[in-house]
Amino acid sequence: MSKKKKTRGILSLGEIGRRVRDERIRRGFSLERLSQRSRVSRSMISAIERGAKAPTVVVLHRIATGLDTSLSRLVEEETSARVIVLRHSRQKVVRAAAGWERRILSPVLPGVEFELMRITVGPLVNAPMFLPHAHGSREYVAVEKGTLLFTLDGEPHTLKAGDSIYFDGDCMHGFRNPSRVPCVYYLAMDVSGDVAGTNHRPAPPEVESASEMHPSKREVDSASTKMPRRRRVQEVVLHE
Repeated sequence: MSKKKKTRGILSLGEIGRRVRDERIRRGFSLERLSQRSRVSRSMISAIERGAKAPTVVVLHRIATGLDTSLSRLVEEETSARVIVLRHSRQKVVRAAAGWERRILSPVLPGVEFELMRITVGPLVNAPMFLPHAHGSREYVAVEKGTLLFTLDGEPHTLKAGDSIYFDGDCMHGFRNPSRVPCVYYLAMDVSGDVAGTNHRPAPPEVESASEMHPSKREVDSASTKMPRRRRVQEVVLHE
């Protein structure tokens, strides 16, 4: 494949790194400050920005949270058109090696920190905990099929097909599929923050594992067997 020809839908590590760096600089954050906010090591963020390391979905999500933005802003270009149609074939899909994926259904708009996603969780898949978003952030979940176990600040909530839940986004939250059939749900997320939001207790440091913050070389290399490493993120970001 020539250097000028780009694999459709695959974001290179350089593109991911550029977007992370641009968003960090736009907010006036140093590497050290973003590291503290995202709980991702300074060296890891620096390597991601240089395109030298492939971030997992969890790491990229933590960086987005540290930037008070959504994951979609780091994998999709911003647009300001009055009407935007996202055809199924052009929607970004972020897949995690653990067995879950999120399809991004909303465009990235200037000054808007909102994201709408369709998430599919494989049978018996347990996703890691996600960091709190900005104070006053809001999240809405509606289950289309299957069973979803949502954990919010340590409290479990079981949702069946047709159920929905709202929660303040500035809390520790995680999800898993306790059943042997896939679970599909929709998540609408506003991470812009609001001073009227509810305060939650700080997240205890023990909820995080070292592997989530510092992916091993085996994790980074595992998804690069079918395509040169420079052409893809470990947890594949692509058009479906």
